[in-house]
Amino acid sequence: MNTQGGNNGNKNNKKSSFSKKGSYDKSKQGGSASGSKFGKPFKKDDKPFKKWTNDKPSKALKTTTVKDDTIRLNKYVSNSGVCSRRDADLYIQSGNVTVNGEVITEMGYKVKPNDKVVFDGVLLNPEKKVYVLLNKPKGFSTSDDENVSSVYDLVRNASTSILKPVGRMDKSTVGLLLFTNDNEMIQKFTNAAQHSSKLYQVSLDKNLKFDDLEKIQTGVYINEHKVWVEEISYVENQPKSEVGIKVKTSNVKVVRAVFEKLGYNVIKLDRVMYAGLTKWGIARGQWRFLTEQEVINLKNIK
Repeated sequence: MNTQGGNNGNKNNKKSSFSKKGSYDKSKQGGSASGSKFGKPFKKDDKPFKKWTNDKPSKALKTTTVKDDTIRLNKYVSNSGVCSRRDADLYIQSGNVTVNGEVITEMGYKVKPNDKVVFDGVLLNPEKKVYVLLNKPKGFSTSDDENVSSVYDLVRNASTSILKPVGRMDKSTVGLLLFTNDNEMIQKFTNAAQHSSKLYQVSLDKNLKFDDLEKIQTGVYINEHKVWVEEISYVENQPKSEVGIKVKTSNVKVVRAVFEKLGYNVIKLDRVMYAGLTKWGIARGQWRFLTEQEVINLKNIK
């Protein structure tokens, strides 16, 4: 039997758990351990603990903080909606921005709320631009009719800024409606010459004849003006009374008039796409903020 490493009663075979350098040496006076791996021996003058006192901690001095209501110039310009913050830096360096009549090219320059900032000759509004997309339900209108529920009530909690709808929508029409405090964008998308696409799903009181569908595709005259239609088709897996129509106009009344011209009554009109924005993920009566990329896309539309 191999007994190597076992206890055979020989004390000389038993290894110490300490190294030779750190072993206890009886020959030293006073029997002290020299070279211990536990470090230097404890001395009386060592004070590992603070002496307990009954002194109460002194009260911290109260400091008053001054509210800084200044804002960096590039952020001020960006919040006005004229360009991004990165582009604002370039315009500032180029001398295109003045503060209280003085050209400012200093990066990191801060302005106060009452300062007058002019960008390329235009006085800027520092209010941050807000863009809210609502999936409007039936029964709410953009009109000021006191007898009809106001669509503003649905987005009232979205921002402290005054938001305006981009275009009009009556109480019977449902779907996408954009709100913002960006006056330039409102003017852009309510201009008759604006050519962004809007897609509607139309529910009719009867099936749409194929001949009438072709007439609408060719163009129907409303008040001596031809309404151009980008696309029109039956909704897949739905009755022929369900139609999808894509047009440039933002006037929902024109869409209704196209079908009424041919003897159809519009039961439901749902705007499902507006200038590339869809109502995906937005329940009826709910809203969401536009992403930064979506805002950029809208601004790039001619």
